[in-house]
Amino acid sequence: MSLIRAPRVTLPAIGVAVLAAALTLSACSGGTTGKSGGGGDTNFVASNGGISTVAKGKRVDAPVLSGKDLSGKPLSLADYKGKIIVLNLWGSWCAPCRAEAPYLTKVAKETKSKGVEFVGINTRDPQTGPALAFEKEFQVGYPSFHDPSGKMGLKFPKGSLSLQGIPSTVVVDRDGKIAARALTALDDKQLHSMIDPLVAEK
Repeated sequence: MSLIRAPRVTLPAIGVAVLAAALTLSACSGGTTGKSGGGGDTNFVASNGGISTVAKGKRVDAPVLSGKDLSGKPLSLADYKGKIIVLNLWGSWCAPCRAEAPYLTKVAKETKSKGVEFVGINTRDPQTGPALAFEKEFQVGYPSFHDPSGKMGLKFPKGSLSLQGIPSTVVVDRDGKIAARALTALDDKQLHSMIDPLVAEK
């Protein structure tokens, strides 16, 4: 009987592990389409560029994330109330994250005077050393949460434009509501396409 039971126990476990690995690899490939896995009640529209947006009035509240930055100092999104917030999920080990980092740094500088704040969420880096080296290499001028276990992504409302995969980016409007998301590495033009309409909102 033990020979019959063994496959029934181990095969699903292996299948889950393989699936998880496949999702991790595809998420860090930068090739995700931007279509969300949210239910049929979602109000966002996915564009061909992999960027999903939500019309004003149909957006849901973003979670007010808090924790510590890469240097161990307290960091909270509550400190950016009234600002447009660009949240970027990244890892120092992720090639697409490295590809988009110069654009994030560039657009963060270009939009700061317009009331836009960038905040990173560093994940799956157990130690902060590699993440700090990443920030130094790409001259990142904005803070990042240190979230090695990936718990912050789970705080987004179910069915909303949440952070999924690495890298991914969510833009929060001045009212603290989720307005746009990309599930792929971004360049400066794509970032501006997510941010500029929110800057223009009254």
